[in-house]
Amino acid sequence: MTQSKQAITAIRGIKDILPEEISRWHFVENTFKSILTGYGYQEIRLPILEKTALFARSIGEVTDIVEKEMYTFDDRNQESLTLRPEGTAQCVRSVLEHGLIHNQSQKLWYSGPMFRYERPQKGRYRQFYQAGVESFGLAGPEIEAEQLLMMARFFKLLGLERCVSLQLNTLGSFSARMGYQEALVKYFTARIDELDEESKRRLTSNPLRILDSKHPQMQALVKAAPSILDYLTPESLAHFERLQKILKVSHLSFSIEPRLVRGLDYYTETVYEWVTQDLGAQGAVCAGGRYDILVEQLGGKPTPAVGFAIGIERIVALLELEGQVATPSIADVYCVFLTLDAVLIGLPLVENARNHIANIKLVADLAGGSVKSQFKRADKSGAKLAVILGEDELKNETLTIKYLREDKPQVTIEQKSLVAFLLGHL
Repeated sequence: MTQSKQAITAIRGIKDILPEEISRWHFVENTFKSILTGYGYQEIRLPILEKTALFARSIGEVTDIVEKEMYTFDDRNQESLTLRPEGTAQCVRSVLEHGLIHNQSQKLWYSGPMFRYERPQKGRYRQFYQAGVESFGLAGPEIEAEQLLMMARFFKLLGLERCVSLQLNTLGSFSARMGYQEALVKYFTARIDELDEESKRRLTSNPLRILDSKHPQMQALVKAAPSILDYLTPESLAHFERLQKILKVSHLSFSIEPRLVRGLDYYTETVYEWVTQDLGAQGAVCAGGRYDILVEQLGGKPTPAVGFAIGIERIVALLELEGQVATPSIADVYCVFLTLDAVLIGLPLVENARNHIANIKLVADLAGGSVKSQFKRADKSGAKLAVILGEDELKNETLTIKYLREDKPQVTIEQKSLVAFLLGHL
């Protein structure tokens, strides 16, 4: 007796994107690409694997990502490699390696899968997809404002502008952030008995992340903590106020959230999140900010830089909640072949139509079966027309055209007239 084989399923936290979902993904990706191109950004494609040292040095060795979430392994040469957990560090690595920011500014975008070992839940996966934007060589708040206005346009084109809101903060200069960090350590140390275990750990490793705690018992304590806005240099304050002024005259609404921090060590000055109330705990759909120290940390000259990333799964989930983007038809025309001989005549006719009609979605039913089953598939395809080829049509060198979406009588045409007919009716 043979033992039954157990079915192999997808890895936990890594999901398939099925055909009925893909139209929303295309809508998000194509809209993003169109907007970025219109603002002068160029696409860069980055590898999925990087040396582990890149992320440890840039993200921070005591961040949650590096300590607990990275997929890291040794290859056959015993070199430590990591599946990328985010795109900014590797984009910096790439522009430095290829000299793309030597005496010039750059505006780049990328997209693709990222990997973090987290507890899977709705809106949070171990393989997830991001699209990111990075700008190098521009120091003023104007580029930050442009990126925020660009995202506002993105959400508007998706029909999601009422679902999201913009939260802004600043972390100040690197030295100001260090001073603020000392004040936080002093404040939380004096109240250490009130901290949850995760916050106690962060107190000695990454105290700014305590402000990001979601633990209920921490909320009042976090709210009363010192504010970064009290530790800004005059230059940082002027930068932040200039950004707000540009956004106000551009009629982009925002709120100031002085407890907003990012979970990556390289951020300085402006940080922000676009958030929604519609996705529960996974409310951030876009996040970013300025990271002027990162290029130098990775071996380059001091270079101002700013960027953001969007979570594609979360935006797709918002589209689904809002009922945006209907599933498109897979066919304009569906060809029904009623005999085996019909296939011999029909397939060359179909190919000829494809040769003469650009971008036509023309599906030939090669599964066979009853007339009823073929027309059921034709209807499900969303096609406007069915082209029928059976014994009578073969004998008379004709085709029968049936209208699937209109109340019209079917018509008979000559086989050689198929291209002309389709051009006139699609």
